[in-house]
Order: sequence, then structure tokens, then C-alpha cells
Amino acid sequence: MYFIGLDIGSSSVKIALVEQDTGKSLGVVHEPEEEMSMYAPQKGWAEQKPQDWWTCVCKGIKKIKKRHDISKNDIIGIGISYQMHGLVIVDTQGEPLRKSIIWCDSRAVEIGNKAFQQIGEDYCRNHLLNAPGNFTLSKLKWVQENEPETFAKIHKFMLPGDYIAFCFSGVINTTISGLSEGILWDFKDKKMASPVLDYFQIDSALIPEIVETFSQQSTVSKKGAMESGLLEGTPILYRAGDQPNNALSLNVLNPGEVAATGGTSGVVYAVTDSLLVKEYQRVNNFAHVNYGNNGTQNIGKLLCINGAGIQYRWLMNNLSVASYEEMNQLAANVEVGSDGVCLIPFGNGAERMLLNHDVGTRLVNLNLNRHSKAHVCRAALEGIAFSFVFGIEIMKRDGIQTKCIRAGNDNLFRSEIFANTIATLIGKEIEIYNTTGAVGAARACVLEDGDHSIFESYMKNDHVMTFMPFKDKVPYEKAYQNWKKELELIIDK
Repeated sequence: MYFIGLDIGSSSVKIALVEQDTGKSLGVVHEPEEEMSMYAPQKGWAEQKPQDWWTCVCKGIKKIKKRHDISKNDIIGIGISYQMHGLVIVDTQGEPLRKSIIWCDSRAVEIGNKAFQQIGEDYCRNHLLNAPGNFTLSKLKWVQENEPETFAKIHKFMLPGDYIAFCFSGVINTTISGLSEGILWDFKDKKMASPVLDYFQIDSALIPEIVETFSQQSTVSKKGAMESGLLEGTPILYRAGDQPNNALSLNVLNPGEVAATGGTSGVVYAVTDSLLVKEYQRVNNFAHVNYGNNGTQNIGKLLCINGAGIQYRWLMNNLSVASYEEMNQLAANVEVGSDGVCLIPFGNGAERMLLNHDVGTRLVNLNLNRHSKAHVCRAALEGIAFSFVFGIEIMKRDGIQTKCIRAGNDNLFRSEIFANTIATLIGKEIEIYNTTGAVGAARACVLEDGDHSIFESYMKNDHVMTFMPFKDKVPYEKAYQNWKKELELIIDK
């Protein structure tokens, strides 16, 4: 028997099939194979059609069933991971009233900033653990202010994962973790954040019913079965945003455990059970997937680095190189510190961890008589690694005491220079695992019964390697301090 896992991204939908007994992944398919369409009718806007996600889910499920010759009768549970903070609004028939305003859309930033001032720093810090920012409720307020006729027709608003679960089941619900994405959960009082609803003038009737993250949230309806190719009655057993889910995929569930992602953007996601926050304007705080289980109050602290893998990809596309492997080999021929060359990798827009400064990418200290593209490659890997370390230092000021770091075996963490630089500077091992968000979402189905030992056993065969901190930290520390000085000069201008 098998579990199926979905990862609803903004570029594609990933579908994984895993064995129930062993957690072994049979494979992962992407739909579409090229990037999904995105609409940007104005600068700073980003929208997608929710129906497109569902179409991709249905195509992907049929594709993976055919590829592995699996019957719908053999699939006994569904887990869903999804892009966070997106807004989906539907009418009484469940039909989307407009395109989804997705995670990277920035139109509601000023609405969130104004809300922070009006609601008050004390409540935002001590109850929400966040400034309202560009979260889901700010986007809903934008619809209320700018598209009142559409707003008047809203029956419920949802996150992308809630919408996909609805397409399967015909039932609209959400989770506490999901509510925290929308700035709707009061962590101190452990209830809906009524003052936020009152400020935004949003009727609580628009909020879906709350269900447990690990539970039988709903089952596939007759309509959902016909469209998806799954069996009617198949249970949806898990749902979470992509970053909490990535942490779960790496078995990061307890305070002090940290998940890191080095993709187009970089993410450091640390688990804590403390509600004390200082860096809430740099770091986002969400109810982790196991928040509330057996009385726990586990919080996921998320720090995003926009300028990460996108920087290295840009270099590959614009240097005379054939692959990342070639770039890594070139970089390996250069000493730690890149002979003084520094790359500040923040060229992908404003950086929240830099208090929304948009500093761009800067390549400094380049000597045209001494340095080659090998130095640039090394400086890029080091610069991106330094930005991760800089972020971890911010999280340490926010009370995070790192016990272990785990990362997936993809993107930047395949580079020894990148991973060794981080491990050495923070003095912690980095464990690398062969898993993905879709696989994690599928495996999470087993947690419906609360048996973490089975979930942990799934991870044993996933371990690829562990990067150990180097004993000689001096050259890395010197290079990092030089990098920080360059960053400070830019920010202070």
C-alpha cells in the first residue's frame, strides 16, 4: 500500500509516491514539466490560477500511477504541502472569484505596515510573533479595498493547500499552522487573533473550519475521485506550508533542530518552544507542524535569503562554464577567502533579514591582473554561505540554540565549499539527506496515529553524508569578517 504526497509550488506541482511500510520513495513527477504560468499585471504583483494547480495535481497523479503501475485502490492516504501565504477566495459554490495572490506578490506590504502601526508593536510581538507584513490577511484586505464587488461575494478564503484539499473533498478547512501564515493566530492566548480581524474588518465567518495538521481532515469525494483518479473515500491525512513541511521532511521537529534549504532562495528554519521574540521584523514565526501535539508550543522560525541559488545560477548563465560542477571545480582551486574578492549576493530584491534593504549584488576587491572566474566562483559560494551564517547569527539573537542542521541533497548543499564554510563558521555538523517536500508530505501520512518512531525510521536510508566543521576556523572567520565589513559599508550608505 502507498501514500501520495503533493508539493504545490509556484513553478510546478510535485507528486511523490511512497511505500506505507518502509517510507521508500518510488519516484517523484513534476507537472508541468516546464514552469507553471504566472501573471504579473503590475510591477510587484504575482498571481496564479488556482484551477491550474488542481489540473496539474490530477495530471501528475495519473502520470505517477501509470509510471509505477499502481491502482487507485493501493493509495491509502494523501499528504499536501503548498506555497505559503497565498490567497484563494471562493464563492458559495467553491469557485475561485479571482486569481490567487501568491507568496511573492508585494502589493499588500503597505497595508501590513500600516496594520503594524495601528495594532501596535506590543501585540504583534507578544501575541502574533510577527509584524503583519505581506501575509495572507493583508492580501485579503487589499481585495476588500480595491475589489469591493469581488470581496462581497466571498464565501471563504483559503491558502493554496486548503484549496487543493477542497478540490479533492468538497470540504473547506484549514490548520492552526495555516492560520499563523495569515497572521491570524494568537500564540500567547492560543486562539484566533480577534484584534487582527477587528482591525482589518474581516468577518470570522470567512475563515475555514480548523482541523489538526495530522488527522483525517477530509476524504476524496465522488467528484474529486473522478477528476484526480484516486479512490472515493481516500483520506487527506496531512497538510502544511512548504517550509514547515521541508523541515518535517528532514525530521526537524524538536527545539534546537534546524532545516536549511539552498535553492533559488535560501531558507533557515529553526524550531523553538519559546514565545520570546526580538527579531520579528527580520524573522517570521509560524506554528510548526507539531504545534499543539501533546501540549507542545513548537514554533518554526523562518529566515529567508532571497539572494541565494539565483546568484549562482546567474553566474553559470553568464560565465563561460558548462555546469555547476565545473564552477565548483574552479572554485576548489582557490584558497579560502578568494584572495580578498567578496561577493554580496543580495540581487533578488529587498532582503527581510536586512530590514528590507535592497542592496543588490556587489562584487568587490576584484583585481583584473590577479583574479579569474575561479575567484568569482569561490567568492559567490562563500558569499552565499556567509549570508546563511549571518542569518543564523540573527536567529541566535532571537534565542535559537542550534543543536543540529539538516539539509536536502540538492542545489547549493551539493557544493563542499558552500556546506563546509557554513559548518565551520557555526561549529555544527550539517547532515545531508536524500528527500524532498513531496516525499515528506507523503510520509507524514503515517503521523496521523502519532507514531513518530515509524516516521524516524523512514529517514535512516536517506542519509547521504555529514559535513564536519574544520578544526582550523581562522581563515574562514577572517574571510567572513571581511565580507561583513563590505556588507556594512553598503547598508550604511
